[in-house]
Amino acid sequence: MGRPSAQELYEQTTAELAPAAADNRLVELVEAGSAPVDALRRIAGEEYRIIRSDRRSFALLAARFAEAAPDTADPFFLGLAQGEDQALPLLATFAAAVGLGPTDLAAYRPRPAAQVYAHYLAWLAQFGSRSEITLALLANFGFWGGYCGRIAAALPRHYGLTPAEAAFFGYFAELPPGFEPTALGILQAALDEGEDPEAARHAARMMQSYEAAFWTAVL
Repeated sequence: MGRPSAQELYEQTTAELAPAAADNRLVELVEAGSAPVDALRRIAGEEYRIIRSDRRSFALLAARFAEAAPDTADPFFLGLAQGEDQALPLLATFAAAVGLGPTDLAAYRPRPAAQVYAHYLAWLAQFGSRSEITLALLANFGFWGGYCGRIAAALPRHYGLTPAEAAFFGYFAELPPGFEPTALGILQAALDEGEDPEAARHAARMMQSYEAAFWTAVL
């Protein structure tokens, strides 16, 4: 059997991860209006650190791959870093709506299991291959976006937030413009250069496991 294409690897990986990813107890509780407000506050507190960490990780990735793929990887990862910048004020608005001001966010002490996603992304930013990084992001962003879309719809309905106060989740509910085709192009180039598709698939499994750990930890 030949090596899979980037598209095939992406489809196979998301199909493998989808059954477990569909089980998200906290998102289900938010949709039912029965999640405690404290859990929403914990999301804000944890994301305050995750977003800033991810912003640095994406900037590092842009620097790492600037020479290897200057026309694709460099602007791709810089764009993701800039997206985290845009998310921060939306997060502050959401946090204020659930009772956390800037001082509260700065004082919040994160739960270890809620931060493993950001820590793994930081590790990939330093040591991961292009195929590991891009497949992990491709697979995870779709699941993360799905959770955010469901929460964005539920918050105004059950918790009285305005659309603007829930906009942090709406922002992440959609993939960044051009994200999927660009990431697939980077992944295909890496595979063509001989990078291991099974290592990339393992990175995606790890990333999604850490994503699940976040939602369990904040509940």
